[in-house]
Amino acid sequence: MIRRSVITGTGSALPKRRLDNAELAKMVDTSDEWIVARTGILSRYIAGPDETTSTLATAAAREAIAAAGIEASSIDLIVLGTTTPDQTFPATATTVQANLGCNGGIAFDVAAVCSGFLYALGVADSMLRSGMAQRALVIGAETMSRILDWEDRGTCVLFGDGAGAIVLEAQESDDPAARGILATRLHADGAHNEMLFVDGGPSTTGTVGKLRMRGKEVFKHAVTNLSDVLREVLELSGVSASELDWVVPHQANARILDATARKLGLPMEKVIVTVDRHANTSAASVPLALDAAVRDGRIKPGQLVMLEAMGGGFTWGASLLRM
Repeated sequence: MIRRSVITGTGSALPKRRLDNAELAKMVDTSDEWIVARTGILSRYIAGPDETTSTLATAAAREAIAAAGIEASSIDLIVLGTTTPDQTFPATATTVQANLGCNGGIAFDVAAVCSGFLYALGVADSMLRSGMAQRALVIGAETMSRILDWEDRGTCVLFGDGAGAIVLEAQESDDPAARGILATRLHADGAHNEMLFVDGGPSTTGTVGKLRMRGKEVFKHAVTNLSDVLREVLELSGVSASELDWVVPHQANARILDATARKLGLPMEKVIVTVDRHANTSAASVPLALDAAVRDGRIKPGQLVMLEAMGGGFTWGASLLRM
């Protein structure tokens, strides 16, 4: 028998406030034309005072639980990828756990920036396959607006807030083509800290800090690292790129999505794109895009779907699954 982690439900949540490029241009020296030409972003959502990473994560989790048709009390593992936790400690996952009323199981955060959801997925998959848990919530949730320098047009135009979640359940089957996660590969290279980082932290400055980025350098590393890890996962699983039904990438920049697809010989028609309306929501972007495509009917049960992301650290990874 094969024990695999199967996605049984997806969900997402966005803040109430939508900020389009025209409104943003009144706040910082930029324009809709400049933002669209360089990023493909039209709008993003910004969390209000009553909206936090945990409230967005909880809302997305409730949607995923409802889609899976289960009770929250049956969740025995919560892994939450985030760069913007509610508090330094405890983990925001424990706040979500309390909100859902499924206390007593395992709950913790994973910090891998934009790769946070992929890292959380890899950890949860390992724990489910080992038998440590049976049913998990894997969440990516961010309030990136809290750590942006709103006078830096090179970064503040790129990011938004939101959350996405999946219910992941261990299932056994004797069918090699059964649903579930087929292969995952994760990487990190700490030599590039200065290219994408936050200039603060509890142990250094005692402050939250602001996001800093060297955009051109990050772009080059992203295209190379993502295309390499996608090939690695395809080779590991014995699947060719042409067999993929969909690729759900981290929604960083429309140009990165296009360049990565071209490097792999994938048509953009197979790439799920939400960066235009959500911007870069860091760890939330992959599950947000996945939920959007599941709910509009593009992603269907039985299809082969590749998830991929790269973030500060650098961290990057990909996961191939059969929905």
